[in-house]
Amino acid sequence: MTLTTSFTNIQKYMPVIGDMSIKTPIAYRSTRLMASLVNATQMTLGEAYVQGLEIPDSLFRAIFKTSMTLFFQYCPGLLAPYDWVLEESDKLAESSRELMRVQYDLPQAMLNQMLGDWSVIYPKYSTGFWQGGATTLEEAQMHMIDQVIDRLGITDGDNILDFGCGWGCVPNYILSKFPNVRFTGLNLSHQQCEYMRQKMEDPTSYLSSGRFTLYEGDLNEAQFTEKFDKILSIGVFCHVGNLTGAFQKLASFLKHDGKVLIHIITVKTPNNMSSGFTHKYIFPHGRYWNYDAVPSCNRDLKTIDRWYMNGINYHKTLTAWLERFDAAQDQVKTLDYAMDYGKFRRIWRFYLLMLGTIFATCDGEYNGNGQYLLTHT
Repeated sequence: MTLTTSFTNIQKYMPVIGDMSIKTPIAYRSTRLMASLVNATQMTLGEAYVQGLEIPDSLFRAIFKTSMTLFFQYCPGLLAPYDWVLEESDKLAESSRELMRVQYDLPQAMLNQMLGDWSVIYPKYSTGFWQGGATTLEEAQMHMIDQVIDRLGITDGDNILDFGCGWGCVPNYILSKFPNVRFTGLNLSHQQCEYMRQKMEDPTSYLSSGRFTLYEGDLNEAQFTEKFDKILSIGVFCHVGNLTGAFQKLASFLKHDGKVLIHIITVKTPNNMSSGFTHKYIFPHGRYWNYDAVPSCNRDLKTIDRWYMNGINYHKTLTAWLERFDAAQDQVKTLDYAMDYGKFRRIWRFYLLMLGTIFATCDGEYNGNGQYLLTHT
């Protein structure tokens, strides 16, 4: 018996360690119970912080860095607080309308301040790429999109679909680089679509070039009369519950020789992970797929290449967002958040601090971003 086989056999019977999908019923139930206790502890801390508990940022980071190091390296089964995190669901997108309400339809002025809003780089709610030498958030976001252009193999004249196009940052930047590229943006957030519609009327924006088309709706309902040379999706698949169904839908939009690039938050642990706090306050039904999840779904689209982007990049991005968020309090505290602003501010500080620390844990080797290049099977 090899060492690998022996460890696999041990995993079946031992709670907490290893792959949840191969455990015996007793080991599985034991791990789920312990995961619920870990989640309850995190939620207790989170709710106390939201209600006004004063914790210095340095102590906050130390608590999460210490605990997450243990979870990543030794107890990954405790990072999935709910059973639904571990498997595909029946729906392509879960809690999508609720997600728009609590996350993407927030006051635009606040999001502009936190994420940045420049002449070509519009607000972009995904990681920047800092390892290429960027020194500012704007540069890091440019470098990240340049990386997407290179890996997807975008050429002038391509007809591209952006599934979940945010505020149009990626299409705007790519349109600025390629004078004959055409873009279609698909987005469910009404607030983000309103931002893009304003840009489509602004002659200084590349979204007004006539080469950008916007569809407000979700993937479940989307239908297009033409097929696309390239499809890209940045960040959206953390909110997609069924990879197999989503890939079938995207494949129906893609030319026979077309390519898809998916960029998601990912974890190098045996199973997917999530957070009770972010599920309640930030990303309803959000999950981080494990690094092998996308390649394992190859019925309609197959992965032909993939890359892991170290979590230090997201750590630096979240740190920049937190600094900008803190610096903008006087400008954004009077906006309408459908709750007391003091509570909103503490929810978001907890979220930004927590995720920023988690991505930096273990030097970013466990929690980062995955990029996957796919074609028709």
